[in-house]
Amino acid sequence: MTVRPDTSRAPRSATILKSRLIDAHRQEFEAGLEWALTDPMVEAAAARITGARRRFVLGAATSFTYASLLAAKLSNSLAQVTLVDGTIVRPLDILSDVRASDVMIVLSFRRFRGYTIDTALPFVDAGGLLVLITDSDTNPLASRATEVIVIGPDDTAGYAHVDEDLSMHPETPEVSPPVVALVIDLLATLSTASAKGANRRFAERQRLASELGLYRD
Repeated sequence: MTVRPDTSRAPRSATILKSRLIDAHRQEFEAGLEWALTDPMVEAAAARITGARRRFVLGAATSFTYASLLAAKLSNSLAQVTLVDGTIVRPLDILSDVRASDVMIVLSFRRFRGYTIDTALPFVDAGGLLVLITDSDTNPLASRATEVIVIGPDDTAGYAHVDEDLSMHPETPEVSPPVVALVIDLLATLSTASAKGANRRFAERQRLASELGLYRD
């Protein structure tokens, strides 16, 4: 028998803070939805990903978590999706064999990591295409990218600061993690919706997963 905690004993201050946090999250996400609905760069980036022959996904620190999620979603229906993790797949492995039909999808939020920039710029110099997902057009990669998604709107950052001493997501102060996840989901879905053979590949993956007993439903 599961014993539920006695919420009546929760400190009043914690309850008030939780309410403020939820309100701030709601405002951030609603603003993000409005931005995503009208920004055409999401569709442009998805088309670029669909048209590529090979797709490399790159991010560092917190952005590596987002990159892993995007790579996993794209891999469900698209072939030749590679997460650059710096260990199994190193930048050197990618940069030594760049083709004009390759695209690198980079997630890079302030403060911008040198590792990400130092990997993406040589990729572009070698002839590859760059899709950048960021929170600022001042990102050093923005001028070199074929497509740039600047997650907005700009004024949503204020929602994250509940008070002077507390920020909801200090790891990415200028962009909401749920909105980043929304963009990742939109990109993956739009990219696979128009890709030839995407449905067949997804169905085959599901069949193989069942055959190999990968899941315990």
